[in-house]
Amino acid sequence: MRHLLTRNIAAVIFLTVCQTVWGHSAMFPDNFKYDDSNNGGGLPPAMQALSTNLQSVITCQNGSAGGYPCKNIDLLAFIDKRNMGGGSANLNDIWGYSDPQTGAEIAIVGRTNGTSFVDVTVAENPVYLGFLPSHNNGSADWRDIKVYNDHAFIVADGFGNRSHGLQVFDLRSLRNLPNPGQTLRETAHMNGFGSAHNIAINEDSGYAYIVGSNQCSGGLYTVDISNPNNPQYAGCFSSDGYTHDAQCVIYNGPDGRYRGREICVGYNEDTITMVDMTNKFNPVQISRTFYQGARYTHQGWFVNDNHSTLIMNDELDESYNGHNTTSYIYDVRDLQNPLEIGRYVGPTAAIDHNLYVKNGYAYESNYRAGLRLLDAANIARGQLREVAYFDTIPGSNSPQFSGTWSSYIYFASGNIITSDIGNGLFILRPNWSAIRNIKLPRKQK
Repeated sequence: MRHLLTRNIAAVIFLTVCQTVWGHSAMFPDNFKYDDSNNGGGLPPAMQALSTNLQSVITCQNGSAGGYPCKNIDLLAFIDKRNMGGGSANLNDIWGYSDPQTGAEIAIVGRTNGTSFVDVTVAENPVYLGFLPSHNNGSADWRDIKVYNDHAFIVADGFGNRSHGLQVFDLRSLRNLPNPGQTLRETAHMNGFGSAHNIAINEDSGYAYIVGSNQCSGGLYTVDISNPNNPQYAGCFSSDGYTHDAQCVIYNGPDGRYRGREICVGYNEDTITMVDMTNKFNPVQISRTFYQGARYTHQGWFVNDNHSTLIMNDELDESYNGHNTTSYIYDVRDLQNPLEIGRYVGPTAAIDHNLYVKNGYAYESNYRAGLRLLDAANIARGQLREVAYFDTIPGSNSPQFSGTWSSYIYFASGNIITSDIGNGLFILRPNWSAIRNIKLPRKQK
């Protein structure tokens, strides 16, 4: 009995220690390490000649925009990372905010040591507004931001952010800054977890889902953010362990068993895991889907608001399995039995990272191959086709961790903001006239 008790106490201590010092991943490291070797990094000569801040539109012509390889995407502006506060710190994730009062479009740019805010309303003349240092001045490669109710909610991962928690910033304070370019202060803060890899927000429910944290086995750690200045813990899903990224929605799809319920799709390192989070303190796992060739199930997005199809990516399959950039397409009309219906294999060997979908087009940030725009008109047949791209690493499309981390695509202007890890912020605009004139191949008509 004494030995059993000793073992139980040891197990409790072990679990407590794991929750306290848990690093980037519980199961597999995602192997991210900024790698700008093998040439291809830095600004092209044409851009260097224009200075480190481009403030004039460069049209994509004959496959190039200022030295950047492109197709049907123009370069509106560029801001070097050194001119956005935070010194020379690299960029990571990015999100956007549209001010409902002023109409301003704000780029919220994650950095290794904090968050930069840039007004991109006049896309050709962006204005750096301020820099919010990381909570407790932590620094590591990963930071993630989402927006709800005029507030930015920020988490950060890695051992340098073990006490970061949830950082809250009131975006309305950017409207009339007395001194643009200043150091900003967080509006509120929530403890309860330390580092976290990502945050998903369901704007229809007012809940945030912290994932990859040092609590809840790295699973869905729920926070009520209906009062942004007083976020409150609201439940946890830990049954499937570490979640790397997630999308949470009020389900509007064809599976009548779940219509109107709050469903989270978790990308859990080796599976797509669907969870009914309607009852935050008693969540129910719906399904757990493996796929052939899985290396690191990374992130994905529903194709549209009927929630019947999704696209997801695997961050390590290109480098480990030796194939070109691959996007996995799933029929999820039956949430209990998702079915893979196709794989899109891109033209380069680059690693794919964050992707989002808008108006029938998927926008993929594929590290060294840049932003790739895919037409999803034939998604029900398991097909995608590339119609545009903008590549921020001109000299290489190899499977390395450098280039574009992510893009924000939801501004009313149609402009896109893209974070290049080692270089800075790109503001882009698709040439929709050219894109819509691209003819379908005969076999897809």
